[in-house]
Amino acid sequence: MNDFKLLFKKDFYIVLNNIKLILRNPFRLIPYALLVGYFSLFYFRGRSQRFGDSSTDLKELQGIDYGTQNVIGTLTVIGLIFLTFQLFRATKKNVSFFTMADVNFLFTSPVSPANILIYYMVRSLLPAIGMSLIFIVYGASQMSAAFDLQYSDMILMAIAIALFFFMLSPIKFLIYTLNTKYGILPQIKLGILAMGVILALMIVIPGILADKFWQGMFAWISADWFSLFPLVGWSRGIFGYLYHRNFWISLCFMLPYLVLFFIVLKLVLVHSDEYYEDVLETTQSNEEKKDKIKQKKGNSESAFSLNSGKKLNLPDFGWGANALYWRTYVHSSRQDFHPLFGIYSLGLAAIGVILAILSRMDIMTHKLVYGYFLSTVLLYFIAGMSRSQMGDLKKPFYILIPDTWSAKFWNLIRLDIYQSLIFSVLLIVPTVFIAELDGWLIVMFPICLLSFYITGFTISLTAHVGFEEAWDRKFIKPLITGGVLVFGILPALAMGLFVYLISHQFAYGMWGIGIAMLVVAGIMLHVSLDMMKKVEFKEV
Repeated sequence: MNDFKLLFKKDFYIVLNNIKLILRNPFRLIPYALLVGYFSLFYFRGRSQRFGDSSTDLKELQGIDYGTQNVIGTLTVIGLIFLTFQLFRATKKNVSFFTMADVNFLFTSPVSPANILIYYMVRSLLPAIGMSLIFIVYGASQMSAAFDLQYSDMILMAIAIALFFFMLSPIKFLIYTLNTKYGILPQIKLGILAMGVILALMIVIPGILADKFWQGMFAWISADWFSLFPLVGWSRGIFGYLYHRNFWISLCFMLPYLVLFFIVLKLVLVHSDEYYEDVLETTQSNEEKKDKIKQKKGNSESAFSLNSGKKLNLPDFGWGANALYWRTYVHSSRQDFHPLFGIYSLGLAAIGVILAILSRMDIMTHKLVYGYFLSTVLLYFIAGMSRSQMGDLKKPFYILIPDTWSAKFWNLIRLDIYQSLIFSVLLIVPTVFIAELDGWLIVMFPICLLSFYITGFTISLTAHVGFEEAWDRKFIKPLITGGVLVFGILPALAMGLFVYLISHQFAYGMWGIGIAMLVVAGIMLHVSLDMMKKVEFKEV
């Protein structure tokens, strides 16, 4: 008992020190307060809407047949895929509950190794509870408009998710322990593979037996008896409280978790022996990976490089701000096999061509092709927001380049614009001709893609250049992003949707989005250029 008291006291002082750090800088709580406010707004708004219309109730779902079955089946399959992936990952990656601080401090202390392992296994329940609370609060804020969720409902939902994530770590540690002592990794992999095949057959067989595959594929997975399946089924059984309102039934599905935890804990303690050496090696490798990730964050330009060892023979690009274009050109040449287009862009374009061919053969509809166009636009918007080399704007070599601010800014994004235009043409031109789409897409798709990329790039640039402190950038960037999203991107999408609903033509909808986003991108370019001028004047 004294061992557990000592370990608890250690964690208590860690929490206390973190609270003191927060009290020294209370502004750290502002993003979390905004997050809670966001969830609360949707939750109480949804409850008020539901009380205004009491026609929706969980019991009314009894009349739904395939809809309810497919929803339950889809959620169950997602849980099964996650479970299988985590078990297979345990055979590839060593598991450890500890950090190097724990290794250096606890392993040398006169505390029983078994008690340390028990304490840390039980303590892993706390992150699982935190993760489940975030998921439940967000889910409740979205579901409150349709269902009358009580606090007891949310508590049981949180318990179901927390127990599922909590049990994964001890099971993965048990797999690691058994493999370390007995070397039975091939047998474990075979068992996990067999489980995956059996679960896949439980979807395929009833789907084939049904009149339509989608009507029968979840018939077994969503059945009541599948709630007996370990972990995923047990958590689904706890979720069943939303329907049957019987606490004792949900409690019966909690008890197997408790029994399984004690079984896994007993097996770990029996077979782990002196686990210090194995845990030390695993913990040290995990810490080294974290350090490498931190170093990559500081030097992100080498990420995803496919041709880092290439010898370059580049022409003279000129003087002044052209040096910035030369720098991005060299980096792009290292990153892929050609600075203007490479494996990544050709791969994305090839996917669009394949979808166009399938659409031409009537295997799929044009809507999936249009959805791919929109997803690539979103991808380029995210790529613009994650653009590297932002820190160069504050370095002396950028400030001292003898050229105008507009020339520096143009050469900074010049290669990005070339790459975006070439990719958009490679994607849209063959896709339009193969799938026989509207020819106006050849004009509007590159405009939309480029506008979204520039908007994302200027959002990130404004946050990085306009604010010195890292904490200010972390706090201001979501606000800038939210402002551009609410007052710029969402109105542009609404305009495109309005045009599409009137004309029933996707190309005309792209016209609406493209024209509106050109205005948004122009405004953000003006703001970014003005911000850059002020930063350079301040540095001088």
